[in-house]
Amino acid sequence: MEIQLKSLENDRLSVNDLLKQGQINLILFYNTYCLGCTGRAIPFAYELTREFPQLNLIVIHTSFGNQSFSKSEILDIFTAKTSPFPIYIDPKAEAYHYFACEGTPHWIVLDANLKPYRSIFGSQDQAQQRLWYALESLKP
Repeated sequence: MEIQLKSLENDRLSVNDLLKQGQINLILFYNTYCLGCTGRAIPFAYELTREFPQLNLIVIHTSFGNQSFSKSEILDIFTAKTSPFPIYIDPKAEAYHYFACEGTPHWIVLDANLKPYRSIFGSQDQAQQRLWYALESLKP
């Protein structure tokens, strides 16, 4: 998928550049203005990297409409003003729409063959539990 993203350093790369064949890939779409994203989904994503060390986590900040966020605005949600994982920007929400996301946060699980396995909207306990089970079921 040649959808273009930007790194926080403004480097251009495609979603394909980030996916890793042979690993479970988890894409988190979020937005800084989404309190469920910043308060629950981002911390849960960090927890998942600890519980599933082989997980390829791809965190994508999606901008809607005319939204534009600077690197510092994106990193402001973190106490240390740095992220424990790379964050990529989907400036025109193209990747978000490609995966038919329903809102933010939205999680996309791809299996080791890069086939979509689960699409989960939300940050509440039930969504987190469904995501956890999906990742557990794909573990080698």
